[in-house]
Amino acid sequence: MMTIDLDKALLTAIGAVRRASVVCRAVQERLVDEHAIEKRDRSPVTVADFASQAVVCAALTDQFPDIPIVGEEDSAALRDESMASLRDAVVEHVGAEEQQVLAWIDRGAHDGSADRYWALDPIDGTKGFLRREQYAVALALIDRGRVVMGALACPQMDEAGVIAAAITGTGARAMTLDGDWATAKPIKVTAAAATADARFCESVESAHSDQSASALLARALGITQAPLRMDSQAKYVAVARGDSDIYLRLPTRTDYRENIWDHAAGAILIEEAGGRVTDIDGNPLDYAHGRRFEQNRGIVGTNGLIHDQVIDAIRQLG
Repeated sequence: MMTIDLDKALLTAIGAVRRASVVCRAVQERLVDEHAIEKRDRSPVTVADFASQAVVCAALTDQFPDIPIVGEEDSAALRDESMASLRDAVVEHVGAEEQQVLAWIDRGAHDGSADRYWALDPIDGTKGFLRREQYAVALALIDRGRVVMGALACPQMDEAGVIAAAITGTGARAMTLDGDWATAKPIKVTAAAATADARFCESVESAHSDQSASALLARALGITQAPLRMDSQAKYVAVARGDSDIYLRLPTRTDYRENIWDHAAGAILIEEAGGRVTDIDGNPLDYAHGRRFEQNRGIVGTNGLIHDQVIDAIRQLG
C-alpha cells in the first residue's frame, strides 16, 4: 500500500469540514419540519446530513479518489420520488448536478473492510443541530486499524465556531471555523490528577449513554461538579482543550456497538492533546472490524492521568 501525504490529507479534511459547516449553517437558517425524515434508528436526518456528506465526499474524491469512504448516509431515501422536494433542497445547497450529488453521497457506502479509509459523520449530533445547539462535522483517516488524522468542525462552539484537528504524533490544534491552520493554537488536556477535581461530559440524549450509571460512577470517583452535557463529538473537543476531564459513553444495552464515525476524529484529538481514549474495559479502540467497534464496549476518554482510576471504577460498578 502506498504511503499518503498526511499534511495534504489534513488540509483537504479541514477544507472539507469547513465547507460542510457553511452548508450546514445555510440549511439551518432555512430548516423546516418537512425536511426531516427518519432512519431505522428513529433519529432525525436533515437536508444538511446529505448535503454535508456530498460536499465532503466531493472534496475527498477530488484529492484522494482511491481511498474509500465509510459514511453515515446513502442516497436511497433521496432517490424515492416521495422525497423529491428534499432531494431538490440537497442539490441546491451542494450546488451541483443532481446525479453527481447522489453519487458523491453514495461514495460513503464503503463497509470499512479496506486497510485505509476515511470515516465520515456529516452531522454528528443531529438533534443538537435541530435544537440549534452543538453538532459537528467529523472526518478521520484510518490506516491499518488506527486513526492517523482527524478533523472536527463544531460550528456552534464558542462565538465563531471551532475546527480542531490532529495528525498522529504531532499534537492537536484548534482555530475558529474560518481561521488559518498555519496559526492554529495547540490544545492540551487538563493536568487534573485526582478524580475528585474532575468534571465529566456526556451526551444530552439519555438514549446515547447510560446517565444513571454515569451518576453512580461520578459518586464513586468523588466527582461533585455537574456533568457537562452536549451533543456530538464536540465533547471530544471539550476534553482535548481542557473544558472537562472525562468523556463517558456508557452502553445503554449489552449488545450495542458504537459506530466508528461517531468517535474516530474525536479520539485522535484527545490522544494528541495528551489524553487517552479506550473502551470501558480499558482496551484500545479497534477500527479493523467494519463500520462498528465490534470488539469494544462503550467509550471512555480522559486527560490520561485519571484514566485507569475511571476504568477501575467502571469495573467495580459492574
